[in-house]
This record gives sequence, structure tokens and C-alpha cells, in this order.
Amino acid sequence: MSFRFLLLVTAAGLAFASPALALDNDSDDMLEIAQAAPPAAAAGRTFSPKSMCQDMLARRIGNRAYIKARLELKPEQMSAWNAFEKASDEANAKSNARCAALPAEMKERPNYVDRLSMEEDAMKARVASIEAVKPTLTALYAVLSPEQKAILDKPRMAGGPGGREMHKHGGPR
Repeated sequence: MSFRFLLLVTAAGLAFASPALALDNDSDDMLEIAQAAPPAAAAGRTFSPKSMCQDMLARRIGNRAYIKARLELKPEQMSAWNAFEKASDEANAKSNARCAALPAEMKERPNYVDRLSMEEDAMKARVASIEAVKPTLTALYAVLSPEQKAILDKPRMAGGPGGREMHKHGGPR
């Protein structure tokens, strides 16, 4: 695993826009993740965790809009969606604040302990976001038709073209 993946996971935790369904990444690979070198630093270039976090947050917000359009919600489902969206927006605000606190530029590879701490922070943020949004997502899911549930349940690819399937259980991120 690369350090870029570590930062993606960290940013995912920090920028969990719609954290209703957690990324189902292989958490037993933490030792390997923590040992990875950042490709940008190895090549003598800088890397921006802050920018990556903000990009991921924007993608997650876009994914939520996509899911809403795909679900073709009925009027009687809108109150459940609105509650979910409000909880997600509140989680997004916290994620945005966490993105802003990240370094705008990294030139050197963080040490082993720092990399583990970054992973730990990402996981704590992920859990907090899930806990904040899960009740409203559960309520929304309960009012969806089987066809709508199938749309929400469909796995999605993360990371753009060539990205690893990280979202094995689907849902708005």
C-alpha cells in the first residue's frame, strides 16, 4: 500500500461527507499502510493532504447528490431524506474544519508513529461521522422501496478511474 492510500484513508475519515456507510477497507493492513512511503515525497515533490481532503469531501457531496437523483424519491420519502441530508451536512461541516487543519504541503515522509497516528485519527473521525449520520440513514433506508434499496446498496468505486473498490457495501459516502 502507498502513503497516498494512507492519506486517502485519512482524508476519508477527515472528510466523510455522508458517512452513513463506512468504507470497507481492509483495516488489517494497517501495519503495511503505516510503513508505506509517500510517492510525492519520494520523488522530491510536495503533497497536499489538505487539498486531497477537500477534493474527497467535494466528491462525497457530489455522490450524495447523485444518489438522491438516482433514488427518485417520492414526496412521502422526502422528510427522511431531508433529515439524512441535514445530518450529513453537519458531518460535512466538521469534515471541512478537519480538512482545513491538515497541512497544505508535505515535503518529508512522516515517521512510523506519525503515520499510525494519522490512521488512528482517520478512524476516530470516521466512527464519529458514522455515529452522527447512521440513525437518519437507517430511517431513510426503512422508507425506501426494494428498487431504491438496490440502488443504494450497489457497490461503488472509490478513487476515480482505476480506483480500488473500497465501498464494498455501497451507499452515499
